[in-house]
Amino acid sequence: MVKKIVFGNFKGGVGKTTNSVMFSYELAKQGIKVLLCDLDPQANSTQLLNRTYTKQHKSTLDFQKTMMVAVQDGDLRPAIVEMMENLFLLPSHVDFINYPDFLELKFPLGTENYKEARIAYFQQLLKEVEDDYDLIIIDCPPTISKFTDSAIYSSDYIIIVLQTQQRSLDGAGAFWEYAQTFYDNYPSTDFDIAGILPVLMKNDSAIDNQIISDAIELFGTDNVFDHIVKHSDRLKRYDREGISDKDFTDKWDYHDTKLHTLYTEIADELLSKIGGLS
Repeated sequence: MVKKIVFGNFKGGVGKTTNSVMFSYELAKQGIKVLLCDLDPQANSTQLLNRTYTKQHKSTLDFQKTMMVAVQDGDLRPAIVEMMENLFLLPSHVDFINYPDFLELKFPLGTENYKEARIAYFQQLLKEVEDDYDLIIIDCPPTISKFTDSAIYSSDYIIIVLQTQQRSLDGAGAFWEYAQTFYDNYPSTDFDIAGILPVLMKNDSAIDNQIISDAIELFGTDNVFDHIVKHSDRLKRYDREGISDKDFTDKWDYHDTKLHTLYTEIADELLSKIGGLS
């Protein structure tokens, strides 16, 4: 059965998008069929994967239909594009900013359970395609919004990405509390928090180590990933130029190997935290 994972934090710029894409990429390389859903109208996940595709194939991804149009048509399948073997993308676009207005028109005041109906709509559409995949990863904006609520409502697990700075820790705590309140408010949901993923701002920094210690004290040892995404200039390069892959380029070095090995190990830890895939 497919498992659906949301990457979140209520602080922007913490590496949430980068990590949702890197997890998707490494798991796909392991032979797991992954669908990455970009539920952020800023479309950062879409842009990163488009740059990756262009880097590897010397051409851009062909988007036949935007996700907003697909949502309006009630069928996500025509908007899904294949990035590479085992990795598929439900891309976002600037028109997805209209999603909340669309939901208000589709489920107006007076509709039975209209609040839940609005945030449950994406889950209903996702159900029609989810059996095509082993794992679905959802990236959402760092805001309390219909985008984030739709993502959480659709999820089985949540990963909170924690960059080692105080505002990110505050945002992680707020997201944790919001998820718990969300769970209480919508009994039909059934998700767990898979863990807190630490992302270092600076390697071997005292404040970074203190933030991780604070996170362990706040969330509990078992809820914080053992692996840590260390500060990496190569990862920044991937954000700008696309992900390097030795199967597509001869410009591959030790730093690429080290980074992909790290994400393979973290992906394995993620699978362990969610009980694997069956």
